[in-house]
Amino acid sequence: MIGVQAARSRSTLVRRLGGSRRALEEAVRAAGVDPGGRVPVRRRAVDAAARLISEQGVAAMTLEAAASAAGCSVHGLYATFAGRDGLLSAVYESYTPLFDIEALLEQPGHGLEQTVYGIYRAFATGLSREPRVAPMMLADAFARPDGAAGQLVQRFFPRALGSIGGWLSAEIAAGRIRRLPIALLLHQLLGPLLLHLLSGPLITRHVGPEKPSLDEACATFAAAFVQAVGTSEPPTSASKARSPTVTEGDRT
Repeated sequence: MIGVQAARSRSTLVRRLGGSRRALEEAVRAAGVDPGGRVPVRRRAVDAAARLISEQGVAAMTLEAAASAAGCSVHGLYATFAGRDGLLSAVYESYTPLFDIEALLEQPGHGLEQTVYGIYRAFATGLSREPRVAPMMLADAFARPDGAAGQLVQRFFPRALGSIGGWLSAEIAAGRIRRLPIALLLHQLLGPLLLHLLSGPLITRHVGPEKPSLDEACATFAAAFVQAVGTSEPPTSASKARSPTVTEGDRT
């Protein structure tokens, strides 16, 4: 096919390439396209960048470092991701628990506590798995809100608010959760587990080796959330008419 496009015979191309396809394959890889026989550049780069973030932090994930770790060229990364922010975004999309939570919330028929447990389990799994991308990016976002990780988290936040906040609004309208501001419910929902996951290793050193399993922690926090904000009272027609939605006020 290349010979046809170049109007040259196969033997002529091989001769001009020095007797092998190596120079041609290296040129193709430099353009961000893998000629075959290896894992695609995009996958290698995302995996390499994730390891760099987990081991050294977000700041250490430069295109040069990622290209070296992935065995590709910086030009190839530019061609594939359009820059460092594009690569960071691809890493975040690969390791964020948001998509697992969205899939869970799309499944009907779960009770309130079971759904909360499922959210916690997906959230905890995403923050605990190796390489530990999500905790490092969250830590960097909290420390530098205007940095690359902070901007990335802010970009995905409206989507998270739309899915989890929308579910909370529906639970309020159904009378299963007390009528509270969505922002406070989000803090109540995610805050305890997030603190447990991020500070657990430090606290364990001072309070003893007794550490609950991930399932036990998720179940405990789910029961506590339902006890704190849940209600068994059915909504009145008036309360249904005033059912909350995710508004701009809740987003701030």
